[in-house]
Amino acid sequence: RRDNLCWYKLPTVGMSAINDGVLLKCHVQAIIKRYFKEKFYFLDLMELWNEIGLQTAMGQMLDLITTHTGAKDLARYRIQGYRRIVKYKTSYYSFYLPVACALLLNGARLSDYVELKNVLIEMGVYFQIQDDYLDCFGDPEVIGKVGTDIEDYKCSWLIVQAMELANENEMKILYENYGKSDPKCVAEVKSVYRELDLQDIFLEYESRVYKHLVSTIDAETDRAIRDILKSFLKKIYRRKK
Repeated sequence: RRDNLCWYKLPTVGMSAINDGVLLKCHVQAIIKRYFKEKFYFLDLMELWNEIGLQTAMGQMLDLITTHTGAKDLARYRIQGYRRIVKYKTSYYSFYLPVACALLLNGARLSDYVELKNVLIEMGVYFQIQDDYLDCFGDPEVIGKVGTDIEDYKCSWLIVQAMELANENEMKILYENYGKSDPKCVAEVKSVYRELDLQDIFLEYESRVYKHLVSTIDAETDRAIRDILKSFLKKIYRRKK
């Protein structure tokens, strides 16, 4: 849906989008039942999808709650809260779920792959931090959308970093301009981001987390899992969209 209206904002859809969402969730369970009911891993697969669905919904709820709280006081945007949001909102469904499904279909027990889960969760956090960076500094022609995290008062990685590093004057600018749709206000926030060298800080973080993930993946004894993780990392490392 990049560069298009959200489904619920279409005039012919509106609030019926809530029911559409319920239908999609129900269809996931129906599909799993149709194709995997006779498999020995059926219950584990169904429980996995239900668990990830709950975690993702909780992540979205945390994001909304934190945004409302941050709108009252930007100082509440901290890295611990940010990581909690991203872990549940992004990491579980986008990185852990597909690999966990593959493991179950291959007869594995998920309890035997705790370290693999941790790597995938960290990869998901890295992916979301990239998204936050690209929302502000990415090329709209490349990523396919114009970022609005600043206007939407989002608890993004950039504002979290800025709140830790800003001096009194920079903090004043952020409080006065963050969360406003006026292009001049957005420009003021981005100006502070540049003054704080957040672009360089992001590149340093990206290099550090990449080295950590590579070393962790190389320690994996299962060659197939190691290859899968490396392919995931290769797809997202220094991505532009």
